[in-house]
Amino acid sequence: MAIKIEKKTKMKIGIPTASMPDIIFQLLIFFMVSTVLREYQGLKVSLPEASRIEKLPTKRHVTTIWVDRFNNAVIDDVSIKKITDLRGMVYNKLVDDPQLIVSLRVDERADMGIVTDIQQELRKAQALRINYSALPTHGG
Repeated sequence: MAIKIEKKTKMKIGIPTASMPDIIFQLLIFFMVSTVLREYQGLKVSLPEASRIEKLPTKRHVTTIWVDRFNNAVIDDVSIKKITDLRGMVYNKLVDDPQLIVSLRVDERADMGIVTDIQQELRKAQALRINYSALPTHGG
């Protein structure tokens, strides 16, 4: 007696997808935890102290200008080569956001002359809402 063995000609090939949602969820959590939302770096600035400080209610409409002790100026991580370039940059930002507040973060050892030049360029750009950043005084 001969036993007839049937040969399978079709094999079912497929990728198991049962664990796919778990893997996607783990990847999502990994990227959420490991992602760093970076703010503007600016320059290394040692802010002066002030006895009376008010905090801005929101940073949504704020652009920041940093001036370090070597009188290097940066606006929102873009280096300012000539102070006269600042006028056009700020004016374009004001066109995009009329509620814009310009925050000056000036090192306490910076020359007052560059601060005056920046103020003049902001005035020419019609940026009249200016905030000066400072640290609270100790013991005052």
